[in-house]
Amino acid sequence: MDGSTPYSRPDARERRWSAPVTVGPYLLLAVLSVVTVIGEWSARDSLLIDLALCALAAAWMLWIFTLHPAWREHPPMMATFFTGLILIMAVLVLRAPWFGIFTPAGYVYAFRLLRWPWRLPGVAAVAVVSGTAQAYAVEKTTVTGLMIYGAILAVNVLSMCGYAWFARRSAEQDEQRGQALEEAREANRRLEATLAENAGLHERLLAQAREAGIHDERQRMAREIHDTLAQGLTGIITQLHAAEHARDDPPEWRRHVTAATRLARESLSEARRSVHALRPEPLRTARLGEALAAVAERWSALRGIPVQVTTTGTARPIRPETEVVLLRTAQEALANVAKHAQATRVGVTLSYMEHEVALDVRDDGTGFDPARLGDGVTGSTTAPGDGDITGSGTTAPNGGGFGLVAMRQRIEGLSGTLQIESEPGLGTGISACVPAAPAKDRA
Repeated sequence: MDGSTPYSRPDARERRWSAPVTVGPYLLLAVLSVVTVIGEWSARDSLLIDLALCALAAAWMLWIFTLHPAWREHPPMMATFFTGLILIMAVLVLRAPWFGIFTPAGYVYAFRLLRWPWRLPGVAAVAVVSGTAQAYAVEKTTVTGLMIYGAILAVNVLSMCGYAWFARRSAEQDEQRGQALEEAREANRRLEATLAENAGLHERLLAQAREAGIHDERQRMAREIHDTLAQGLTGIITQLHAAEHARDDPPEWRRHVTAATRLARESLSEARRSVHALRPEPLRTARLGEALAAVAERWSALRGIPVQVTTTGTARPIRPETEVVLLRTAQEALANVAKHAQATRVGVTLSYMEHEVALDVRDDGTGFDPARLGDGVTGSTTAPGDGDITGSGTTAPNGGGFGLVAMRQRIEGLSGTLQIESEPGLGTGISACVPAAPAKDRA
């Protein structure tokens, strides 16, 4: 059954039909009245009856349909109106066949006013009246005449009811297509809103990524400067101080000046490498074990402290960033030994294990109490701390400088661990352990 009468929410098509539906039946009755007057002028009694029936039909449509449009929204009222009009129309057709011309008005009302499925019997009733008008001249007292009359009625009823059925299916399909189109529009609106929201989120994520990248790059550069330039400048100052105290001993003075010059050149090379974001100089031409040996050899030559470098396990390529972190950790640990440990021996061990690579730097220096490390570097299980801004100070009890902070950040950035073992008078050991992910390629 239809959800509403066609006049409750008229669309453009229904507005186009409103004039024919409202005015057309009156015009048909007017024309048929003229025809009746001309055809029945000699039969005054019959003429008056037919004109009275035409007036009744007009009054019926005028009062219920035309003058009270609000009643069109009430199906029972419209069913009553349609039934009364069909009865008047049937009487007119039975009295004169030309009143069959009025039946199109009945079809219009049936299609416009009756809800489904009541539309089918309404259309069938109009078709019976129309077929009766068409078969007016057929003799209905014989079997043949009745068969012809029945065939005419059947043709009218079946054709018009079939049309009503297909019109209904077409309307349903149009409604389904309209509903699907509206759902598609709604989906598109939601999609556009989601895309706009995603675009805004993407912009925020990009901004956060840029900020995080800037922050990480600043930290990286700070660590690079600390691990290279700051330590190099510290070594140069130490050598120049030593040269100043050895001014009366030309060979010793020359040795310290030569060492300071070499440190200056190495620092300049590291500065240039940092600018070009290349790998640490020792790793450019050697593997990690060889690079550690070269660093230890130069450190030992400058400090006069023997360093033993040992590699255990099967050496294998690892990620470049892992090599850089372990090399920087060794450099930082040796710098701390030089500044604070007062050691006579240092051992550096690089261990290749199945899933990890470990670096241990131990000395026989004065040692310290790890419990006195500053909070600035003991935020996790990796508990180093140092006592000066340059990062030299593994043995400093109340530190919190940048050196061991950078060391911890580097190791933890690779999901590794950093541990410190020390006791006063028994030396210090630094142990760094990182996952040994294989290198896909080597820089």
